[in-house]
Amino acid sequence: MKTFFIILAVLIVLAFIMIYVQNSRTPVLGHSQGRLKPLSSKPNAVSTQADDVAKRVAPWPFKADQEATMSAILTAVKSYGGAEIIKQEADYLYVVFTTDLMKFHDDAEFYLDADAREVHFRSSSRAGYSDRGLNRQRHEKLTTLYQQIQD
Repeated sequence: MKTFFIILAVLIVLAFIMIYVQNSRTPVLGHSQGRLKPLSSKPNAVSTQADDVAKRVAPWPFKADQEATMSAILTAVKSYGGAEIIKQEADYLYVVFTTDLMKFHDDAEFYLDADAREVHFRSSSRAGYSDRGLNRQRHEKLTTLYQQIQD
């Protein structure tokens, strides 16, 4: 029986180490030719450009212009909280959201498609298999915050 508990303890420690390592790895992200990186096969991400309908979320319409749109995105992200801005360009924003309890890192990107006048969004959890819908919920909350901002 003692051996069982030792094996169980080792497995739990190994699981935490694996999650820590996954959570610490910064993915290579960005956009190319108007597209954000594709999502993995795991159900822990959403994107406006997802091929899988179950992972797709709606893009946002532009505000008055690109500058006003980026400003509104930044305001929504700051209102949401728990985000660190990693990279900001005129047409792209990359932020890392950190969950309160477990300190998991979720990478979120916003690509401003000036031709289509849409904001594309991608949010993906670094660690684990499922996010229990957190990235979709984040998109929904950010959408509400973004829509409340006047042009």
